[in-house]
Amino acid sequence: MVQEGRTEATLRVTDLTGGYSRRKPVLHGVSLEVRAGEIVGLIGLNGAGKSTLIRHVLGLMTPHSGEVSVMGVRLEEDRDRYRQSCAYVPEHPMLFPHLTVREHLRFSASAYGMDKEAAERRTAELASAFRMSEALDALPDTLSKGMKQKTMLMGALLVAPPLLIIDEPLLGLDPLAIRGLLGALEEARDAGCAILLSSHILPALERRADRLAVLHRGEIIARGTPRDVKLQAGFDSADASLDDAFETLVVKAETRGSAAEGGPSRV
Repeated sequence: MVQEGRTEATLRVTDLTGGYSRRKPVLHGVSLEVRAGEIVGLIGLNGAGKSTLIRHVLGLMTPHSGEVSVMGVRLEEDRDRYRQSCAYVPEHPMLFPHLTVREHLRFSASAYGMDKEAAERRTAELASAFRMSEALDALPDTLSKGMKQKTMLMGALLVAPPLLIIDEPLLGLDPLAIRGLLGALEEARDAGCAILLSSHILPALERRADRLAVLHRGEIIARGTPRDVKLQAGFDSADASLDDAFETLVVKAETRGSAAEGGPSRV
């Protein structure tokens, strides 16, 4: 297991407080690292602050305090280098209506300066893994929601920058596509990508994530390997599930919050 605090973190979030209003921040002193060659699962209830954290990492929001760096660079230091180091797949697919799936992938490859022949080879591999070979020349309005999501995922995995940020990638995918996605993510991780994966599908994260961060009311209330998180919830049995541990952690955090007159718990 790679230890927190080492300098080679691809993504480093340090004491981040932020949100839409300085008077009522969503995030409270969040620190998080994702290193090359690992998948970190970000889990939390709706409204826990996951999307706000991702927006800060993408540079779409300015921290109230603290900082975010990718490959050792902060957005204000070098915007182009920062953005070229990240690829993001949102929960809801966003595609150009007049570009085919293949053209979307070529556009992504061009934007990241990828070699054309290598891009075409990788496109064929990803299309096969996601069962999208017959849809490469289709326009978005002819695709199902799941196929649109696959297109977004293929674009991110095609360019494979140092940091991949993926929000709820399993929603809308069929079982075979889920298997193909997880296999592709593991391949990207093994090639050295750092992957931040936000998902409510806890069994998949339990099996595939190297580490987890549990976010609740804008604070990380547990972190570590899936086993570490279970132990922090008070479960030491191999039969305990991540779902059970997550529920217990949230209930404990809510109880502490009530005892502190409704304020968010700090860890």
